[in-house]
This record gives sequence, C-alpha cells and structure tokens, in this order.
Amino acid sequence: MKRVKRWITLTVCTLLFVGSVSAAISPEDDDEVNVVRPSGVHKRHTKSASRARKRSSPDAGKGEDVSIPASAVMPGSSGAVPNTRANSVMVVDARTGAVLHEKNADQPRPAASTQKLLTALIIAETGYLDRPVRVEPIDTFAEPVRLNIRPGEVYQRIDLLRALLVKSPNDVARCLARDSAGSIEAFADRMNAKAQLLGATHSHFVNPNGLPMPGQYSTARDLAIIARAAYANPTIRSIVCLPQLVFRYANGRTRELENTNKVLKRLPFCNGMKTGYTEAAGHCLIASGSRPGRDVIVVVLGDTKSGVWTDAASLLSWGLWL
Repeated sequence: MKRVKRWITLTVCTLLFVGSVSAAISPEDDDEVNVVRPSGVHKRHTKSASRARKRSSPDAGKGEDVSIPASAVMPGSSGAVPNTRANSVMVVDARTGAVLHEKNADQPRPAASTQKLLTALIIAETGYLDRPVRVEPIDTFAEPVRLNIRPGEVYQRIDLLRALLVKSPNDVARCLARDSAGSIEAFADRMNAKAQLLGATHSHFVNPNGLPMPGQYSTARDLAIIARAAYANPTIRSIVCLPQLVFRYANGRTRELENTNKVLKRLPFCNGMKTGYTEAAGHCLIASGSRPGRDVIVVVLGDTKSGVWTDAASLLSWGLWL
C-alpha cells in the first residue's frame, strides 16, 4: 500500500512539473508567433530576431516591448469606441472613405514621418521604379534617422522606396524627392498639388520627410485621405506589409531593416502603414488592417510613446469588427 501511495505521489509531482515547464515555454510568450510575413520573408529564431531588432532599431533600449490590449488581439468583445490618449484620431473605411470615428480630426498638427506616405505615393505613381538613382551630397543633409547612403552611390528607385516605407530614413526621402522633381522645394510643390487633388485641403508640406519646418502641417482627416490613396496603390501595399527587408548598399554590404510599425508585428490583421515621431508632433501612426469584406485605416497623432501602439491597435480592431 505504501508503494502505491509513493507511486501516485511521484506521478502527480511529475505531471505538475511538466505542466509548469510547458507553460513557461508556451508559444504565447513568443512575440513572433502572430507576425504576418509575406512569402520570401522567413521567420527566424525568436532570440536572434530580438537581438536583430535591438541592433537595427533607432529606438533600441527605449521600451521595445509593446503592450497590446487583449480586446485588440481578440476583437469583437465590445462595440464601444476605445478611449484614446492621442490628440487627434481618425478611423475610416479604406474602401468607401466612410468616417467611422474621429477626434479633433481637423486640428492642424505636425505629421512627422507619416507624411512620407505622400512622398511614397508620388514616387510610386511616377513609375520607372527600376530606374537608377544617383545620390547627391545634398541628399545626405538629414538627421536624425538616416540610412547613410553616400554621394556618388547608385541605387534602384524601388529599393530606396522600400527602405523609405519600412525604416523611414530621412536621407532616402530627400534623395527620392530631389531625383524626382529636381529639388526638395519642387517636390514639396508636387506634394501640395497632390494633396489638393486628393481633397486633403487643410495641409501644407515643405519637405518630403516630415522633419519640423515652419509652415508645415496636416490634420488627421487629411492624412486619412492620403493614406487611402496610398492603400489603393499596389506598390505601396506590397511594401508597408513587410516586417523586415534586406537593403544592399552600393558597395555590396547588406543591412536588415526592421519595420518601425510595431502594431504590424503584433496583430495578424494589421497590414501597414507608417510611423512618425518628432518632439513637436509627438508619437504618430497611420495603421491599416484588413479582414474578409472590410479594410480600415486608423490615424493617431500626438500620442504618447506607449499609447500610440495601444490606441492604434484598439481602434484598428474596433473598426474592423464594427
């Protein structure tokens, strides 16, 4: 009888131990499980992926973990509009343009790098994406985020466009703009003309990268209009969904670029679009998402460092399952 009791005790302890170990290594703790990758972009081991993110991200060591609310991961639990901390918010149906939710949507604000969607749209619509682009000295006058392309180097336009939308380097934005229009000023004129044509009539752009400049501003409503046009462009759609890409420099050196959009990496139904940050603009994000029969675009401007991801994820989930 004592042997039987000892055997039962040993079995129970073993099962409890195995259960605790299984919970400790549960895939739910792997922050790469829900990453959506297009074909040709392979998943790497979680630890090496985490190290690569820290090396390549300009925000490395500054709150890399992103807390996404359970309501965003498991949508459909509530029909209430999520509370947000952002100064300006816009949620629209990407197909029809119908406004689903707005908050201070017409308040003029700096757009930071979210305005690179307009830069990218103009470049994509111009075409000739296999055309070689030669880097000029003036292109490199941009801080703080740069890809460090150098004067005299030559790249294909499509490769620079991919880097622009995934990693958001300011020198690449200047290079594409100057190559396209002849000068930064001439390209800004194109940006303003395109914005007016789209109906984004309460914006004014001075440069292609969103760095602070007097007289440069936009609104959540206008950025939603611009984002809809960008979302409809197949070239841009094929790029903004990439969680990472490999950029090859002119000298043959390669660098892996991680997408700055952390919501893209956490929510399987998020498929883009563009981040932005300056001290004047605060933390900004235009996020897009899709599920069968529905596409939604969310614009979040003037948010906190952690709040921008939470707010955008919650609004995106709410809009898709509205």
